[in-house]
Amino acid sequence: MDRPTYFTPSDVAAHNTANDLWLSFLGKVCDLTPLMSRYEGDALLLPIMEFAGKDISSWFDPETKDVLTHVDPQTNCVRYYTPRGRFLHVPPPGPRSDWANDVAQPWWRDGRFQVGLLSAKTRRIRIINTLTSQEQQLEVCSEETLAEILQRYLRFNSHAGSYTWKHGGCSLDMSRTLSQNHILDDDPELERLRLDRDLFTPAILLYFNDDLTEG
Repeated sequence: MDRPTYFTPSDVAAHNTANDLWLSFLGKVCDLTPLMSRYEGDALLLPIMEFAGKDISSWFDPETKDVLTHVDPQTNCVRYYTPRGRFLHVPPPGPRSDWANDVAQPWWRDGRFQVGLLSAKTRRIRIINTLTSQEQQLEVCSEETLAEILQRYLRFNSHAGSYTWKHGGCSLDMSRTLSQNHILDDDPELERLRLDRDLFTPAILLYFNDDLTEG
């Protein structure tokens, strides 16, 4: 199976317009841009647009993976609970002639919109280029391998693949995560001690691979 792509909340937040709209919920990250184009002008898109780039897990039941329900006090029937307003593919509370009920699958169950998974825990790291002394701080997913973190770092150094990545004097295995490379997450301990985690951000040192040899 293909390895899933992980995203930080900041990654999702960057897609916050009608022309580029992502949401996260129940650990999934979905690109609803095609949905926005298909139903352009539909008032039922408004609650979704209001939360563009945000997490809407509170709209769903984690057990059923469906929209939350409640008992309608007027009809005593079970209805979807949408305190932010009824949104696309949620049926109306009563019979209506303008409701198209031929939706094969609501968007929140349609796997075609899923682009990856939301990181369960993000981490901050410092990447220091020992050749230039330049330093960058990155927020990364704890589930990402060093090779995937390298892809994030390419925007700062397009030649990042030509460096050996080290921590604590040891070369890192790029196919493994930070924790698997023994770069432990000290955030819980720092929080317990009420210390600023930015002062204890782990550093990864990049050493340029000079393959030139003397003649």
